[in-house]
Amino acid sequence: MAIHNVMEEVVSGSVETIFNSIQKSGNTEGFCFCEQCRLDTICYVLNRSRPYYIVSNRGAARLKQESIEWQQMEADVSSLIYKALKQVNHNMRPSTVHHSPHESTVDSSRPVYNIPIIKGRIFDGSTFEPLSGVKVELRWKGELVKMRDQNWQNPYTLVANTAGNFTFWPSPITAEVSEDLKEFEYSITMEAPEYETKIQYIKIPVVSKIQTSASFSIERSFKLPDIYMFPPGDAEQNG
Repeated sequence: MAIHNVMEEVVSGSVETIFNSIQKSGNTEGFCFCEQCRLDTICYVLNRSRPYYIVSNRGAARLKQESIEWQQMEADVSSLIYKALKQVNHNMRPSTVHHSPHESTVDSSRPVYNIPIIKGRIFDGSTFEPLSGVKVELRWKGELVKMRDQNWQNPYTLVANTAGNFTFWPSPITAEVSEDLKEFEYSITMEAPEYETKIQYIKIPVVSKIQTSASFSIERSFKLPDIYMFPPGDAEQNG
């Protein structure tokens, strides 16, 4: 059974319409309309909108665009989009090259290995508290792994409000043929001033596909067992 949130289409379509309208009118406020700012605007609105889920065409048919409810929903979405535009442009991502479209480095006509999202958690081995301030690096063949886009960091430093969690989304790797099973071996290096450096090795089997999996889904992930770090000398005492 496929569940679909209609609001994703409504918000994406409304953002496109409003962006085009502002650009045609001269964009006097100087808003940025790059791909990253567009996605940030959509996320801002979706996180503040009530979802509307359907599982069939019958559910879609219930959405009567001439209804008062629909008109109010569109008005609320439009209002949120203008708020989002100001918020996103006031806090533009410093790591993003704005005013230029996002260009993929992967040839969409060739098969690729879609590496799943890699996620894990790091704890203090003595107190079992989640750690922060740990620098985590993902490497393949000794080199830092390139991420899916510039919003995913590698290395990544754990922050306090993520409860020890880290997540990587590697960029697809071009394959020679589709439906080819290959095992990728990665190393994860974890460093923090008060702890011994820890290196963990993982192997991820991936089957090459013609199309890249562009959408983020936490369900398509490779989850590591919980990782524990110890101060110097404590690791031997704790086995």
